Amino acid sequence: MPILEMHVDGMSCGHCVQSITKALQTADAQAKVQVDLAQGLVSAETLLDRAGAVQAIEAAGYKVQPCSRA
Repeated sequence: MPILEMHVDGMSCGHCVQSITKALQTADAQAKVQVDLAQGLVSAETLLDRAGAVQAIEAAGYKVQPCSRA
């Protein structure tokens, strides 16, 4: 599965990690999600394309920014 990396604004706690993980895993039950709160970075091994992943995260109430490493 491809790995997507995205900078996400507004993450500050464990609840944010759970919300983003749940949003991505609802869209792709096989998704493996890692969140780095300090850097505001979400990495997801998923079958979703970037647009689908962004849509899932933004529907959960977070803003995805362009990521130069993606």
